[in-house]
Amino acid sequence: MTDDVRSDTRSRLLAAAADMIASSPGEEISLRAICAAVGVKMPTLYHFFGNKQGLLDAVVERGFDLYLAEKSSMESTGDPIQDLRAGWDAHVAFGLANPGFYTLMYGSVRPGHSPAPQARPSRILRRLTTLAAEQGRLAVDPHQAAAHVLVTNIGVTLRQIVLAQEDRALSVAVREGVIAAITGTTATISSPHPHIAPVLEYANAHPEILGSAETLLLTTWLRRLATDQPPSATPIP
Repeated sequence: MTDDVRSDTRSRLLAAAADMIASSPGEEISLRAICAAVGVKMPTLYHFFGNKQGLLDAVVERGFDLYLAEKSSMESTGDPIQDLRAGWDAHVAFGLANPGFYTLMYGSVRPGHSPAPQARPSRILRRLTTLAAEQGRLAVDPHQAAAHVLVTNIGVTLRQIVLAQEDRALSVAVREGVIAAITGTTATISSPHPHIAPVLEYANAHPEILGSAETLLLTTWLRRLATDQPPSATPIP
């Protein structure tokens, strides 16, 4: 068997498993059915994946590949908090559109085990919370903020999958509760201008009200007011 044939056989087994998982979310998959769909014997599947868990791990990795491909196509708003909101919504949308993949990616729990592919989207999330912290917009450590966002995002998504229906109102309410918690906008902010933070976060939560460009400009002005930093002097011609 040539390397090309081996690669093609492995890809077809993986595709067959992914298709079965996608079409029957939460149901047990049959290795024999997967082999029959590809036209190979069970030893061939074991040769490529070792065992059933090895096959499922490969399917999980494919799920994360699909998820990250969608996320990479998203344009940054230039504001890390708003990007957290967009990332939250994209996470929920992926789970609802791909419940079979999602329940394997985040719903199948083994104590002490975290699938390696989970680290990739977590790094993206931590980059955003780190940037928000550098801008002075977090009330907690950026790693704690990232964990807070991730676990609640997963919980909201799994609940909607279990109910087999979207609950946009719940998702937005929990999302905004999380944003408020990690930015400290639910408590008195130890700042000479505590009234600025809620306006800043509200504007970025609803950029459609003012428009993207106007929201970005307002954000710049509010940050300057919050830090009492005057703009750089510009020589008058």
